[in-house]
Amino acid sequence: MKSPWGADLVFGDDQLSRDAFLGGQVTLLQPKNGYRAGVDPVLLAASVPAKAGQSVLELGCGAGQALICLGRRAGGIRLTGVELQPAYADLARQNGALNDVDLNVVQADLSELPSDLRQIRFDHVIANPPYYRPGAHSPAQDGGRSVALGEQTPLDLWLDTASRRLAPKGYLHLIQRADRLSDVLRACDGRLGSLEILPVTPRVGRAAELILLRARKGGRADLKLHAPLVLHENPEHRGDHPDYRPEIEAILRQGQGLNWPK
Repeated sequence: MKSPWGADLVFGDDQLSRDAFLGGQVTLLQPKNGYRAGVDPVLLAASVPAKAGQSVLELGCGAGQALICLGRRAGGIRLTGVELQPAYADLARQNGALNDVDLNVVQADLSELPSDLRQIRFDHVIANPPYYRPGAHSPAQDGGRSVALGEQTPLDLWLDTASRRLAPKGYLHLIQRADRLSDVLRACDGRLGSLEILPVTPRVGRAAELILLRARKGGRADLKLHAPLVLHENPEHRGDHPDYRPEIEAILRQGQGLNWPK
């Protein structure tokens, strides 16, 4: 099924910026006005312990930010992205070539994946689904940003698709707003097990704004709620520098992986 969302969106060269990620190890073309990646897809990529010879599928890959960061850190993995919006799918292909990362991008709706993709099982599935429930986020003037931030496809379908595409004992890694944790847990019920929740908070003493989820197909371990991952050193913002903690700086600037708590 072809979705009308973003069907007429086209990016000219003058509408794109070239942005550095991982301390310059990755260069990404992104729309100047539209969905632009920040810290979230880099954290998502860092959370995945993919190894050479394994396969990774991203649902809603956008311009390929998470997959390309993952491919830069963990070489020898097979990367596939599914993206609803043709213009962003094309950007992801361009970004793969720009960074010499072999990336297969499928332009499709999650509700109707191509038959050949439905025959494949992946060691890892990753996703950064839209953060806001329907009607909870003011629509952006840019259609691509609206689709990226505001839920059009139910979160339940994201998790169902992820579960179906995972190989037995495969892992899902997902990043989402903390206030949607109950939705995430409900969508995992009966599909995925061995759930681990890593809250992400900007500073000590602040409520978590995001959560990272790790879940396993066929997993039977009890749910783990880890101590929060704190991004910044100081309890309050001081000056113009980002003051990331050393372990976060290593993820964002050096491309290191995120060590999940035991």
